[in-house]
Amino acid sequence: MSAKIRLQRHGSKKRPFYFIVVADSRAPRDGKFIQKLGTYNPLTVPATIQLDRQKALEWLNKGATPTDTVRRILSFKGVLYLKHLLRGVGLGLFDEATAMEKFTSWSAEHDVQVKKRQEEAARQKRARRGAPGRRPERRTEGGGEG
Repeated sequence: MSAKIRLQRHGSKKRPFYFIVVADSRAPRDGKFIQKLGTYNPLTVPATIQLDRQKALEWLNKGATPTDTVRRILSFKGVLYLKHLLRGVGLGLFDEATAMEKFTSWSAEHDVQVKKRQEEAARQKRARRGAPGRRPERRTEGGGEG
């Protein structure tokens, strides 16, 4: 049995919402799964991702292969970087404290970048709506005369 970490679609038509699950590679997309690792909502800006890092890391270490989209999500959340650092610890390149220090510094920088993206998206959304309390001027056909 080969396990895959993949997305399981939920939500209504044209309103996708996904569960990130570990499933047997032979199981259907929305069918039976082994374990739920988190959720992914691509409709928000930036996309909302809830993920259990420890469970995802355990499954990666067991040999589960992520799909392309899930690989991007795991990379975004830092799971693949953490796996990379722990492999370095296993090879004796540095100790676990150094690896965790590197990961926490990366995570802090990443959180700042995500916060900037959220603020920029909110600013653009407000700009598209226009100034609050003002209505756009009405245009009339024919230049306003008769």
